[in-house]
Amino acid sequence: MLTNAEIKRIKSLKEKKFRDEYGQFVVEGEKLVQEALCSGFRVSAVYRTEDIGEEAMSRISQLSSPSPVLAVVDKPEPRGLALERGLYLGLDSVRDPGNMGTIIRLADWFGISTVFASQDSVELFNPKVVQASMGSVFRVSTVYCDLEVVCRRFRAMDMPVYGTFLDGENIYASNLADEGLIIMGNEASGVSPEVAACASSRLLIPSFARGARTAESLNVATATAIVLSEFRRR
Repeated sequence: MLTNAEIKRIKSLKEKKFRDEYGQFVVEGEKLVQEALCSGFRVSAVYRTEDIGEEAMSRISQLSSPSPVLAVVDKPEPRGLALERGLYLGLDSVRDPGNMGTIIRLADWFGISTVFASQDSVELFNPKVVQASMGSVFRVSTVYCDLEVVCRRFRAMDMPVYGTFLDGENIYASNLADEGLIIMGNEASGVSPEVAACASSRLLIPSFARGARTAESLNVATATAIVLSEFRRR
């Protein structure tokens, strides 16, 4: 049986300050828990409804409809900025947890091993990020950093830094390398001026809508899928 103290501690992991304090986060659902168990992450505990009961599971679950299994997982040690030649993704102030999780999942699908995120991007182990990633948080390394510094590191290694902009060059007509850093910007304001100044190439996903009225822009996760697909297609 879970004690009230244990329930309180697990529930507290819904908040970032307690995830930071305890160095742990929660994953829920058969698929995500299995992903955690098969990863290199240390799984501290696994709780199943059949063992602890529905009432206890509903108290520790962070979902509106509790799943039959929940695990508490230790956060990994932060990674440094060691760079090898290859294709990377950079996220500039991506704040929406669903977008962040989906982008991590896309990076996993398109073979991007490391994502660099600005310090003000949403935290990787936010419950909604973890759920939206569908397990990709366990395979893609996400490094929180000063994105301007990282951009300069890429330029110093003679690797391109691509940014996505509404005034950029048509991505379908652009020369795209198989290495470098692709920057995706904030949901509302795009790539910040400071990071934009570091870009060596400005890219645009053009609209094919007919007529004057069309969508103002694309969701950042949708745009990321299109951009990564085009890079990998070449």
